[in-house]
Amino acid sequence: MNKILTEEEVVTQIKDGMTIGVGGWGSRRKPMSLILAIIRAGIKDLTVVSYGGPEIGLLSATGQLRKAIYGFVSLDSIPLEPHFRVARQTGKIEATELDEGAFYLGLMAAAHRVPFYPTRAGLGSDMLEMNPELKLVESPYPDESGNHEQLVAIPAFDIDVSLIHMNRADQGGNGQFLGPDLFFDDLFAMAAKKTYMSCEKIIPTENLLDEGSVHTLRIPRIFVNGVVEAPRGAHFTECPPDYGRDEDFQKLYAATAKDPTLWESFKSRYLATDSHQEYLRMVDSQEEEK
Repeated sequence: MNKILTEEEVVTQIKDGMTIGVGGWGSRRKPMSLILAIIRAGIKDLTVVSYGGPEIGLLSATGQLRKAIYGFVSLDSIPLEPHFRVARQTGKIEATELDEGAFYLGLMAAAHRVPFYPTRAGLGSDMLEMNPELKLVESPYPDESGNHEQLVAIPAFDIDVSLIHMNRADQGGNGQFLGPDLFFDDLFAMAAKKTYMSCEKIIPTENLLDEGSVHTLRIPRIFVNGVVEAPRGAHFTECPPDYGRDEDFQKLYAATAKDPTLWESFKSRYLATDSHQEYLRMVDSQEEEK
């Protein structure tokens, strides 16, 4: 089965008001070509569920994000995503902030198609005060003392579409990571009603083990609705071993959070492009101008 699509074809499946799961981790292997396609398409009123990075900052800055659900929002080498900081401090977006482990359980519950997972995470902490919608449940099983423990019930995330980025994929939607960590992209793929995967390179299925072991083939085609070949599709985040984070460009982006004039210039130059390829040409021309 051939599931190859373009970024533009993927975003036709994303509508105003949807909840989008975004794979990767902070400023690592984010599906940035797909995020930029969403920005170009002007899709709005979005909820993003992620171990957050620049996707939350960018969509906050463009006014397309309504709510963020996250375990953190970071650019890694810049600890707190600057545009996200502005959005939170000004009340521009709604937010559900969870412990990283609790976030994982919400993702896993969605992937396993159960309504919630119980945990001790959050008991006695501000996580429950910050998220009064979270409920406690009583364990049906007594402990050694005969007591029934109270646990936090982390609800399954309701994700319409997940977006992930892999190093390699085949045309049928099998995905392969070659870097040090899968993060939780397999759970994002399983958790959503539909999943679209960008990758650095589409290769024949029989060649998927040329660069990695069976362990690296963690995205099965049955969970993928479309695959996009997008070289440097995670830029400016890292996607090892293909490339590292573009720290200079990330600093350029981060600086725009403090200067509206810089932001307008950044937006017109890099976000108003016609395609991912044009975006990369603008990035490369900026490097040449240094």
